[in-house]
Amino acid sequence: MVKFSRRSFLQASGVAAAGLASPLAMPAYLRSARAAGPVKLGCLFSSSGTMANLEGRLNYVVKMAADEINAKGGVNGSTIEVLVSDPASDWPLYAQSAKQMLQQEKVAALFGCWTSVSRKTVLPVVEQENGLLYYPLHFEGDENSKNVVYVNSPPASSVLPAVDYLMGDEGVSAKRFFMLGSDYVWPRTINKQLKGYFKSKGIKESAWKEEYVPFGFSNFQTLVNQIRAFADEGGGQPVVILTVVGNSIPDFMREFANQGILATDIPVLGLDMVEADLEGLDTSKLVGHLNCWAYLQNAKGPANEAFLKNWAGYVKAKNVPFSPDVSIDPMVSAYDSVHLWAMAAAKAGSFDVPEVSKAFAGLTFDCPSGYKISMTGENNYVARGVFIGSVNDKQGFDILWQSKDTPKPVPFSPYG
Repeated sequence: MVKFSRRSFLQASGVAAAGLASPLAMPAYLRSARAAGPVKLGCLFSSSGTMANLEGRLNYVVKMAADEINAKGGVNGSTIEVLVSDPASDWPLYAQSAKQMLQQEKVAALFGCWTSVSRKTVLPVVEQENGLLYYPLHFEGDENSKNVVYVNSPPASSVLPAVDYLMGDEGVSAKRFFMLGSDYVWPRTINKQLKGYFKSKGIKESAWKEEYVPFGFSNFQTLVNQIRAFADEGGGQPVVILTVVGNSIPDFMREFANQGILATDIPVLGLDMVEADLEGLDTSKLVGHLNCWAYLQNAKGPANEAFLKNWAGYVKAKNVPFSPDVSIDPMVSAYDSVHLWAMAAAKAGSFDVPEVSKAFAGLTFDCPSGYKISMTGENNYVARGVFIGSVNDKQGFDILWQSKDTPKPVPFSPYG
């Protein structure tokens, strides 16, 4: 696995303090990687900055998937080599790194980004360079580029089922909604769609409130007090729809628990909350809060058992600096991505993006979630199942509900 640090990346790309790039000679360790031989895949996941605890894991799981494929002979007679960058949770660096990998390294595909703002910075690069980005996060939808494979779920397949669950008798009969998010495109677009959805259900505007915090925000005491005041206004069961990201998630949940608010009082639906966010928290005080993803670690079935075993073994064998006992949806989605790419390249008999893209229709893969995920020729969205999880006292999520099958992805929301 070839890795270049933020510092070496800045030197190679000539990124100055103003965030601009100037052409510099490519360093020797990058030049040597251009020799003919393996097919190259590039990772755009941060291993430093506020997203590192989450994104950093995905670099390793991409390599693990590549190793599995290489052990079976590779793809089209070539082994896979994984190049890893560190955009350092700095949005412009995702685009700069993508451009470097596509132009200089000639990678066959990119796997990367967590936040939608990082994906949005990379999008024009992959479109201009005719590259291919596999994006492993569920997101706000309202996008359909031929140069991006949307491996996870748009809101119609994830957020809306979870909100319906909360509003229904199986949930808590939610009537009022406090929407709290990080201040960027994903939370704002999700909340815009939710407000449209609430209106379609006859819910009045007085029944919701929305607030946004800067990226990396950590002091939630005042906002939790606002949530308390919102709940005290009456008018039916309140819930929090949480779209903060990165380190802000455990910081918010910790403050919620510190103020003694239980899920039986005000449930939190953490749309970006995964098992890794619960590490280090006393989840006995958080039992019952919810999330929704296309995979949960407690998913049943042999595919997940094999994945968890392989991940634990890989962590030990490669001295990976993350827990061998924690698996999160974007890890599985990144793992699925590599296998989907390899299947498409083998089907096409080529690594050229246009040929690989033509091979998407009809692809299926047995995901660790237990669902057979699939692609069609209609768009580059992957059909996945969906889970609603409930925080347990073991820093994980119990499965409350899951879809019977893999709903057809709906790229564009009618509620935006």
